[in-house]
Amino acid sequence: MKLLKRILIIAPVLLSCIGCDQVTKNIARQELSNSEPITFLNNIFRLQYAENPGAFLSLGAGSPENIRFWIFTLITGLFLAGMLVYLVASSKNTTAHIIALSLVIGGGIGNLIDRVFNHGRVIDFMNMGIGPFRTGVFNVADIAISCGVIWLLAISFATSQKKLDFKSSVKFRA
Repeated sequence: MKLLKRILIIAPVLLSCIGCDQVTKNIARQELSNSEPITFLNNIFRLQYAENPGAFLSLGAGSPENIRFWIFTLITGLFLAGMLVYLVASSKNTTAHIIALSLVIGGGIGNLIDRVFNHGRVIDFMNMGIGPFRTGVFNVADIAISCGVIWLLAISFATSQKKLDFKSSVKFRA
């Protein structure tokens, strides 16, 4: 796939992920930070403000601040930059791969922006569940990352199934 076509796929996905993430986080900061959680659908969906110093599900939140900075800001930033360079430079990826990786990168950049401008913390504001069974608090960037990873796994699974089907259909003769 040509460079211009890749960029025309990557740019809108990145910009929409980052833009939607930052706009919703700004609204959450303004409307939810000093309020009680807002519930919908008999408390299945909840909007509540939280600042997460850790990774997914607050993993690493209790680590020293300098360790969190190195891992969650610098190393993550370098990893995202490397992924973006790979995505732009590699002509071997399919459109589906490009979109899925762009979702992961866009979500990662959205959370990285928070870490840089919010003292190492990511703003989360959505929560789902039934009764005591609830998700962690998450944001739009987390949704983009999760969708991108699930899409990549689905692509990988479909590709491996095609290879298995091809191998099983080939008959070897001695």
